[in-house]
Amino acid sequence: MRTLFRAGVLTAGLSAAFLLAPAAHASAPGDNGTVKIHDASTGEELRRNEPHVCTFYLDAFGFDGGQEVDWHIEAWAPTASVKGETVKSDKIALDADGHGRTEDLSLPDGHYKLFWNFDGEKGAAKQKVFWTDCAADSEGGGGTSSPSASASESAAPSASPTSGAGGSAAPSSSPSAQGGGSGDLAETGNGAPVGVLSAVAAVLLGAGGYLVVRRRRA
Repeated sequence: MRTLFRAGVLTAGLSAAFLLAPAAHASAPGDNGTVKIHDASTGEELRRNEPHVCTFYLDAFGFDGGQEVDWHIEAWAPTASVKGETVKSDKIALDADGHGRTEDLSLPDGHYKLFWNFDGEKGAAKQKVFWTDCAADSEGGGGTSSPSASASESAAPSASPTSGAGGSAAPSSSPSAQGGGSGDLAETGNGAPVGVLSAVAAVLLGAGGYLVVRRRRA
């Protein structure tokens, strides 16, 4: 009977550990946020990433309140004369909600990579690759075009336009294919399988309770 009692206590202890682990994991400070590249005309509240821009800013969400951030941008292949050369850097303090944005920034047309380092960082820096292409914007002739279309016009100079005067040509390929797709690299962060852990904990807790009740009846 003593063996049954000890088994019940052990099972109950394991169940409690499984139940508490997801909560502790989710609330751990550090890598809970994300940073996006935004066109200068995009609102701060929008959380989409825009990897093709002219004038832009860096917009951070979901970090710990008051975190200090050191960021820098490096020139990147295939347009960089020296890959990895830092072309812009600064610091920023996030607000109490873990949100913050830089001032509007500009860089010569080309491909770049952002590195976002912050207090409490557990893994690698947050990273984003993006293109600047202001020349394509200025060649629109008064028409409007999306940053993605503008950034890829130079990739196919022989392509014939699909619209009349004032429109822009539709390229057959995009420079983003060389530089990391949509610009949303895999980000560091936490993602505990809370549902699975909770289910396992419930089963263990039930087993422990059964063993304790059985011992008392015996």
